[in-house]
Amino acid sequence: MDVDHPQSDQRWDRRARGETEVQRLDRNWNSLLQELRVVQTGVQLLTGFLLTLPFQQRFDQLGPPMRVVYLATVVCAVCATVLLIAPVAMHRMLFRRHRLQVLVSAAHRCAYAGLALLGLAVVGLTTIIFAAVAGRTVGLIAGACALPLFTFFWWVLPLMLRTHGE
Repeated sequence: MDVDHPQSDQRWDRRARGETEVQRLDRNWNSLLQELRVVQTGVQLLTGFLLTLPFQQRFDQLGPPMRVVYLATVVCAVCATVLLIAPVAMHRMLFRRHRLQVLVSAAHRCAYAGLALLGLAVVGLTTIIFAAVAGRTVGLIAGACALPLFTFFWWVLPLMLRTHGE
């Protein structure tokens, strides 16, 4: 479904659910908020954890390549936090402005981008932790294993299920 041109979705909602466009937008917004509630706590904890790492004694043992991975991971986590909380701020700014369609569309995009960055942050953190415990090579292997898992379960499988149902 194209979030900006949901005509086929609207026709199905009217026929199968008896929903008006406003009811559909309300349902989509509430569904999106529920999804964001699930990930917000996790992304905030992850970001907080990452921000404390440089103050730990063993952080100095990370070599320059792993410090680059660490900084990239922090950037991904902070950006994911911003994007996954942004829909709440947008809602507050657009409250009572009758802009629900624009809000749902923008929040949908923020959620997509935020989840992608969250996945990259978890891959980066996996790399750093394995590198700290077992060495840089093992860390890179762990990150290389985590990346396709996130890619498959967060992107490929949902896209396959979406196109299979059409």
